[in-house]
Amino acid sequence: MNRLQGATALITGGARGLGAQIARRFAEEGARVVVNDLNLDAAEACAEELGGTAIGCDVSDSQAVHDMFELVASSEGRLDILVNNAGISGMEGDDSAQERFREMMEQGASEQAGARPPILDVADVHWQRMFNVHMNGTFYCSREAVRIMCNLGLSDSGGRIINMGSIMGTFGRNGGTAYCSAKAAILGFTRSLAHELAPANIRVNAIAPGFIYTDMTKPFEAMHPQLEAQTPMGRLGDPDDIAWAAVYLASDEAKFMTGQTVSPNGGWYMSQ
Repeated sequence: MNRLQGATALITGGARGLGAQIARRFAEEGARVVVNDLNLDAAEACAEELGGTAIGCDVSDSQAVHDMFELVASSEGRLDILVNNAGISGMEGDDSAQERFREMMEQGASEQAGARPPILDVADVHWQRMFNVHMNGTFYCSREAVRIMCNLGLSDSGGRIINMGSIMGTFGRNGGTAYCSAKAAILGFTRSLAHELAPANIRVNAIAPGFIYTDMTKPFEAMHPQLEAQTPMGRLGDPDDIAWAAVYLASDEAKFMTGQTVSPNGGWYMSQ
Protein backbone atom coordinates (compact mmCIF):
# COMPACT_ATOMS: atom_id res chain seq x y z
CA MET A 1 0.00 0.00 0.00
CA ASN A 2 0.95 3.65 -0.50
CA ARG A 3 3.46 2.85 -3.23
CA LEU A 4 2.14 5.83 -5.20
CA GLN A 5 1.49 8.16 -2.28
CA GLY A 6 1.37 11.80 -3.31
CA ALA A 7 1.58 11.13 -7.06
CA THR A 8 -0.91 12.51 -9.56
CA ALA A 9 -1.86 10.06 -12.31
CA LEU A 10 -3.90 10.52 -15.48
CA ILE A 11 -5.42 7.37 -16.97
CA THR A 12 -6.90 7.65 -20.46
CA GLY A 13 -9.82 5.40 -21.31
CA GLY A 14 -10.17 5.06 -17.57
CA ALA A 15 -13.93 4.77 -17.11
CA ARG A 16 -14.22 1.01 -17.53
CA GLY A 17 -12.32 -2.20 -18.13
CA LEU A 18 -8.57 -2.17 -17.72
CA GLY A 19 -8.41 1.60 -17.32
CA ALA A 20 -10.91 1.68 -14.47
CA GLN A 21 -9.14 -1.12 -12.62
CA ILE A 22 -5.78 0.62 -13.05
CA ALA A 23 -7.31 3.82 -11.68
CA ARG A 24 -8.78 1.87 -8.78
CA ARG A 25 -5.47 0.26 -7.81
CA PHE A 26 -3.58 3.53 -8.23
CA ALA A 27 -6.01 5.24 -5.86
CA GLU A 28 -5.61 2.44 -3.32
CA GLU A 29 -1.86 2.94 -3.52
CA GLY A 30 -2.22 6.61 -2.64
CA ALA A 31 -2.28 8.32 -6.04
CA ARG A 32 -4.54 11.20 -6.92
CA VAL A 33 -6.28 9.95 -10.07
CA VAL A 34 -7.59 11.88 -13.04
CA VAL A 35 -9.90 9.68 -15.11
CA ASN A 36 -10.17 10.48 -18.80
CA ASP A 37 -12.71 8.92 -21.12
CA LEU A 38 -14.64 9.77 -24.26
CA ASN A 39 -17.75 9.12 -22.14
CA LEU A 40 -17.66 11.91 -19.55
CA ASP A 41 -20.57 10.53 -17.51
CA ALA A 42 -18.80 7.19 -17.09
CA ALA A 43 -15.53 8.95 -16.24
CA GLU A 44 -17.27 11.04 -13.60
CA ALA A 45 -18.85 7.97 -12.03
CA CYS A 46 -15.47 6.23 -11.81
CA ALA A 47 -13.71 9.34 -10.48
CA GLU A 48 -16.38 9.90 -7.85
CA GLU A 49 -15.87 6.35 -6.57
CA LEU A 50 -12.13 6.96 -6.25
CA GLY A 51 -12.15 10.53 -4.97
CA GLY A 52 -10.53 11.76 -8.16
CA THR A 53 -11.51 14.02 -11.04
CA ALA A 54 -12.83 13.32 -14.52
CA ILE A 55 -12.15 14.86 -17.92
CA GLY A 56 -13.96 14.00 -21.13
CA CYS A 57 -11.70 14.01 -24.18
CA ASP A 58 -11.16 12.21 -27.49
CA VAL A 59 -7.46 11.33 -27.41
CA SER A 60 -7.32 11.24 -31.21
CA ASP A 61 -8.01 15.01 -31.26
CA SER A 62 -4.71 16.88 -30.79
CA GLN A 63 -6.28 20.17 -29.68
CA ALA A 64 -8.64 18.44 -27.26
CA VAL A 65 -5.68 16.59 -25.74
CA HIS A 66 -3.75 19.85 -25.36
CA ASP A 67 -6.74 21.43 -23.60
CA MET A 68 -7.10 18.42 -21.31
CA PHE A 69 -3.51 18.62 -20.14
CA GLU A 70 -3.76 22.39 -19.66
CA LEU A 71 -6.69 21.68 -17.35
CA VAL A 72 -4.69 19.04 -15.48
CA ALA A 73 -1.79 21.46 -15.04
CA SER A 74 -4.01 24.24 -13.71
CA SER A 75 -6.22 22.10 -11.47
CA GLU A 76 -3.71 19.58 -10.16
CA GLY A 77 -0.50 21.60 -10.31
CA ARG A 78 1.54 18.56 -11.30
CA LEU A 79 1.52 15.30 -13.22
CA ASP A 80 3.67 12.35 -12.22
CA ILE A 81 2.15 9.40 -14.08
CA LEU A 82 0.42 8.99 -17.44
CA VAL A 83 -1.23 5.74 -18.47
CA ASN A 84 -2.06 5.72 -22.18
CA ASN A 85 -4.83 3.14 -22.01
CA ALA A 86 -7.53 4.49 -24.37
CA GLY A 87 -8.18 2.08 -27.22
CA ILE A 88 -10.70 0.37 -29.46
CA SER A 89 -11.02 -3.10 -30.94
CA GLY A 90 -12.36 -1.76 -34.23
CA MET A 91 -15.28 -4.19 -34.01
CA GLU A 92 -17.50 -2.26 -31.62
CA GLY A 93 -21.09 -2.77 -32.70
CA ASP A 94 -20.06 -4.66 -35.85
CA ASP A 95 -21.53 -8.14 -35.51
CA SER A 96 -20.23 -9.24 -38.92
CA ALA A 97 -16.65 -8.26 -38.03
CA GLN A 98 -16.91 -10.15 -34.76
CA GLU A 99 -18.15 -13.23 -36.60
CA ARG A 100 -15.29 -13.04 -39.12
CA PHE A 101 -12.82 -12.80 -36.25
CA ARG A 102 -14.31 -15.90 -34.62
CA GLU A 103 -14.09 -17.83 -37.88
CA MET A 104 -10.45 -16.89 -38.47
CA MET A 105 -9.50 -17.84 -34.92
CA GLU A 106 -11.17 -21.22 -35.36
CA GLN A 107 -9.66 -21.99 -38.78
CA GLY A 108 -6.40 -23.83 -39.16
CA ALA A 109 -3.71 -22.87 -41.66
CA SER A 110 -5.00 -25.38 -44.23
CA GLU A 111 -8.49 -23.89 -44.08
CA GLN A 112 -7.11 -20.38 -44.53
CA ALA A 113 -5.08 -21.33 -47.62
CA GLY A 114 -6.68 -19.92 -50.74
CA ALA A 115 -9.12 -17.78 -48.79
CA ARG A 116 -9.58 -14.10 -49.64
CA PRO A 117 -6.81 -12.14 -47.83
CA PRO A 118 -8.51 -10.10 -45.08
CA ILE A 119 -6.40 -7.01 -45.89
CA LEU A 120 -8.52 -6.57 -49.03
CA ASP A 121 -11.49 -5.75 -46.81
CA VAL A 122 -9.69 -3.18 -44.62
CA ALA A 123 -11.17 0.22 -45.44
CA ASP A 124 -9.05 3.36 -45.22
CA VAL A 125 -11.32 4.80 -42.54
CA HIS A 126 -10.90 1.68 -40.38
CA TRP A 127 -7.10 1.73 -40.70
CA GLN A 128 -6.91 5.45 -39.96
CA ARG A 129 -9.27 5.25 -36.99
CA MET A 130 -7.22 2.45 -35.44
CA PHE A 131 -4.01 4.47 -35.70
CA ASN A 132 -5.69 7.74 -34.70
CA VAL A 133 -6.94 6.35 -31.40
CA HIS A 134 -4.06 4.06 -30.47
CA MET A 135 -0.87 5.58 -31.88
CA ASN A 136 -1.81 9.22 -32.36
CA GLY A 137 -3.59 9.29 -29.02
CA THR A 138 -0.54 7.84 -27.28
CA PHE A 139 1.71 10.37 -29.03
CA TYR A 140 -0.50 13.40 -28.31
CA CYS A 141 -0.93 12.51 -24.64
CA SER A 142 2.73 11.67 -24.12
CA ARG A 143 3.87 14.93 -25.70
CA GLU A 144 1.59 16.99 -23.46
CA ALA A 145 2.48 14.98 -20.37
CA VAL A 146 6.20 15.51 -20.95
CA ARG A 147 5.59 19.23 -21.36
CA ILE A 148 3.87 19.39 -17.97
CA MET A 149 6.38 17.14 -16.24
CA CYS A 150 9.30 19.24 -17.46
CA ASN A 151 7.63 22.61 -16.78
CA LEU A 152 6.14 21.87 -13.36
CA GLY A 153 8.89 19.64 -12.04
CA LEU A 154 8.98 16.11 -10.69
CA SER A 155 9.55 14.36 -7.40
CA ASP A 156 12.57 12.15 -6.79
CA SER A 157 10.55 9.27 -8.25
CA GLY A 158 10.56 11.05 -11.62
CA GLY A 159 7.92 10.92 -14.30
CA ARG A 160 6.33 7.71 -15.46
CA ILE A 161 4.58 6.98 -18.75
CA ILE A 162 2.92 3.60 -19.25
CA ASN A 163 1.64 2.73 -22.73
CA MET A 164 -0.91 0.02 -23.38
CA GLY A 165 0.21 -2.32 -26.13
CA SER A 166 -1.11 -5.82 -26.75
CA ILE A 167 0.18 -9.31 -27.28
CA MET A 168 -1.22 -8.83 -30.77
CA GLY A 169 1.39 -6.11 -31.27
CA THR A 170 4.17 -8.63 -30.70
CA PHE A 171 2.60 -11.76 -32.19
CA GLY A 172 0.31 -10.57 -34.98
CA ARG A 173 -2.88 -12.27 -36.10
CA ASN A 174 -4.63 -13.20 -39.34
CA GLY A 175 -7.28 -10.59 -40.02
CA GLY A 176 -5.91 -8.11 -37.51
CA THR A 177 -3.50 -6.01 -39.55
CA ALA A 178 -4.84 -2.64 -38.41
CA TYR A 179 -5.08 -3.46 -34.70
CA CYS A 180 -1.82 -5.42 -34.58
CA SER A 181 0.07 -2.74 -36.49
CA ALA A 182 -1.20 0.07 -34.27
CA LYS A 183 -0.25 -1.82 -31.12
CA ALA A 184 3.18 -2.71 -32.53
CA ALA A 185 3.72 0.97 -33.30
CA ILE A 186 3.04 1.81 -29.65
CA LEU A 187 5.73 -0.63 -28.52
CA GLY A 188 8.29 0.92 -30.88
CA PHE A 189 7.28 4.40 -29.74
CA THR A 190 7.77 3.30 -26.13
CA ARG A 191 11.35 2.22 -26.73
CA SER A 192 12.26 5.37 -28.65
CA LEU A 193 10.65 7.72 -26.14
CA ALA A 194 12.38 5.92 -23.28
CA HIS A 195 15.73 6.80 -24.88
CA GLU A 196 14.72 10.46 -25.21
CA LEU A 197 13.38 10.89 -21.70
CA ALA A 198 15.82 8.92 -19.56
CA PRO A 199 18.04 12.01 -19.05
CA ALA A 200 14.95 13.91 -17.86
CA ASN A 201 14.21 11.27 -15.19
CA ILE A 202 11.05 10.13 -16.96
CA ARG A 203 10.61 6.38 -17.38
CA VAL A 204 8.59 5.00 -20.29
CA ASN A 205 7.37 1.41 -20.34
CA ALA A 206 4.58 -0.60 -21.94
CA ILE A 207 2.21 -3.38 -21.00
CA ALA A 208 1.22 -5.92 -23.66
CA PRO A 209 -1.75 -7.84 -22.21
CA GLY A 210 -2.73 -11.27 -23.42
CA PHE A 211 -6.41 -12.19 -23.60
CA ILE A 212 -8.12 -10.46 -20.69
CA TYR A 213 -11.81 -10.74 -19.79
CA THR A 214 -13.20 -7.21 -20.22
CA ASP A 215 -16.09 -5.50 -21.99
CA MET A 216 -13.92 -5.46 -25.12
CA THR A 217 -13.52 -9.26 -25.18
CA LYS A 218 -17.03 -10.09 -23.95
CA PRO A 219 -18.46 -10.32 -27.52
CA PHE A 220 -16.11 -13.27 -28.07
CA GLU A 221 -17.28 -15.30 -25.08
CA ALA A 222 -18.01 -18.26 -27.35
CA MET A 223 -14.29 -18.39 -28.13
CA HIS A 224 -13.08 -18.16 -24.54
CA PRO A 225 -12.81 -21.95 -24.08
CA GLN A 226 -10.54 -22.15 -27.13
CA LEU A 227 -8.37 -19.27 -25.88
CA GLU A 228 -8.19 -20.82 -22.43
CA ALA A 229 -7.09 -24.13 -23.96
CA GLN A 230 -4.31 -22.31 -25.85
CA THR A 231 -3.11 -20.66 -22.62
CA PRO A 232 -0.78 -22.78 -20.45
CA MET A 233 -2.25 -21.25 -17.28
CA GLY A 234 -5.69 -22.40 -18.43
CA ARG A 235 -7.62 -19.16 -18.09
CA LEU A 236 -8.11 -15.69 -19.48
CA GLY A 237 -6.59 -12.88 -17.49
CA ASP A 238 -8.64 -10.50 -15.39
CA PRO A 239 -8.22 -6.71 -15.19
CA ASP A 240 -6.24 -6.96 -11.96
CA ASP A 241 -3.53 -8.94 -13.76
CA ILE A 242 -2.88 -5.79 -15.78
CA ALA A 243 -3.61 -3.25 -13.04
CA TRP A 244 -0.96 -4.67 -10.70
CA ALA A 245 1.58 -4.65 -13.54
CA ALA A 246 0.80 -0.95 -14.00
CA VAL A 247 1.20 -0.30 -10.27
CA TYR A 248 4.61 -1.97 -10.39
CA LEU A 249 5.77 0.07 -13.39
CA ALA A 250 4.54 3.29 -11.77
CA SER A 251 6.20 2.56 -8.43
CA ASP A 252 9.75 2.97 -7.19
CA GLU A 253 10.07 -0.82 -7.40
CA ALA A 254 10.60 -0.29 -11.14
CA LYS A 255 12.84 2.78 -10.78
CA PHE A 256 15.60 1.21 -12.93
CA MET A 257 13.23 0.01 -15.65
CA THR A 258 12.58 1.94 -18.83
CA GLY A 259 11.95 1.06 -22.48
CA GLN A 260 10.53 -2.32 -21.48
CA THR A 261 7.36 -4.21 -22.36
CA VAL A 262 5.76 -6.33 -19.66
CA SER A 263 3.38 -8.95 -21.06
CA PRO A 264 1.00 -10.69 -18.63
CA ASN A 265 -0.49 -13.36 -20.92
CA GLY A 266 -0.63 -16.60 -18.94
CA GLY A 267 1.99 -18.18 -21.21
CA TRP A 268 -0.18 -17.80 -24.33
CA TYR A 269 2.66 -16.26 -26.35
CA MET A 270 5.15 -19.08 -25.72
CA SER A 271 2.53 -21.72 -26.58
CA GLN A 272 1.93 -20.48 -30.13
